[in-house]
Amino acid sequence: MKTNRLYLTLFATLLFQVTHSQFRKYSNEFLNIGAGARGLAMGSSQVASVNDGTAGYWNPAGLVYVKDHPQVNLMHAEYFAGIGKYDYASVAFPTAGNKRTIGVTGLRFAVDDIMNTLFLVEPDGSINYNNIQSFSSADYAFIFSYAQKLKERENKKVNFGVNAKVIHRSVGKFAKAWGFGLDAGLQIHSGHWRFGIAGRDITSTFNAWSFTFTEKEKEVLYLTNNEIPVKSTELTAPRLVLGIAREFKLGQKSSLLAEANIDLTFDGQRNTLISADPVSADPKLGLELNINNVFFLRGGINNFQKALYDGDTVNQKRVWIYQPSAGAGFRIQQLAVDYAFTNLANQTNPLFTHVFSLRLNLMGNKKEH
Repeated sequence: MKTNRLYLTLFATLLFQVTHSQFRKYSNEFLNIGAGARGLAMGSSQVASVNDGTAGYWNPAGLVYVKDHPQVNLMHAEYFAGIGKYDYASVAFPTAGNKRTIGVTGLRFAVDDIMNTLFLVEPDGSINYNNIQSFSSADYAFIFSYAQKLKERENKKVNFGVNAKVIHRSVGKFAKAWGFGLDAGLQIHSGHWRFGIAGRDITSTFNAWSFTFTEKEKEVLYLTNNEIPVKSTELTAPRLVLGIAREFKLGQKSSLLAEANIDLTFDGQRNTLISADPVSADPKLGLELNINNVFFLRGGINNFQKALYDGDTVNQKRVWIYQPSAGAGFRIQQLAVDYAFTNLANQTNPLFTHVFSLRLNLMGNKKEH
């Protein structure tokens, strides 16, 4: 019975979370997971240096470095022992002259096979397991990107990009939402230095929720003291990501790329390294060792937070925790395969996840930048 109550509580919580119209700190949080094992291995530090098809996610300005031929990126990851599944796919199309690039990105994060126990107990008090049905809670995002060169001369390049994103969220047949938002980004490459800025949800991305319940379902929710939701909207506040990166040459065939990002949120005080109201800042650091442009080693660190030391609720001693990551990749002609070993929790209570991604240039040779 404890398991059944857990499923009913989870079901009610999923519905309750979408019943109020206001800014939420973690609205559309699935859009902050990341894209591509390269970026995840580098601690999500990508806004200044990203230069492939995943730029449609990190910073659309970086899409201009997809040249000559279309590029496809794919990624799959599973979290919490396979309970949560995350899929990412994108394709980038450079235009003639390589001055502009158009990109399309699709994201899905879902928890499948959630048990619906609303009708587990019959009116006479008996338990009928045949009444249990399963449903999925799934979040989708479709991102349409446009990037263009603003300036290119000698060793200096300035690029700009924008995203239009459509969001669809569903909780079984009970609740569905549609939303829309805009992102914008800028990249400046000057010699070995790279600078980036990305504004996400610059128009305050929204989700408009609608709910569908039968009269029998409403009756059960009422009798179990659960709120019956009505139409509502959920707003995602804008955020700003700033980045700086530098490439260090290590001989003729190797180099080291170091990048630092700072993620600024404007929706109130958060548990971050710099925590204030209304602005909080979350730093991210990443490194990439490039060996002959064939083999890559990566590492990163992000998500600094304060937490109770070993769960010490008596003395309330708090310590700083963080999320480390590492990975590798290799490239053979038009194909690149990347791997990331990431941590969803912290260094003292790890929840590690293995992430693989694939990058394919559909034709010809891509010029490196």
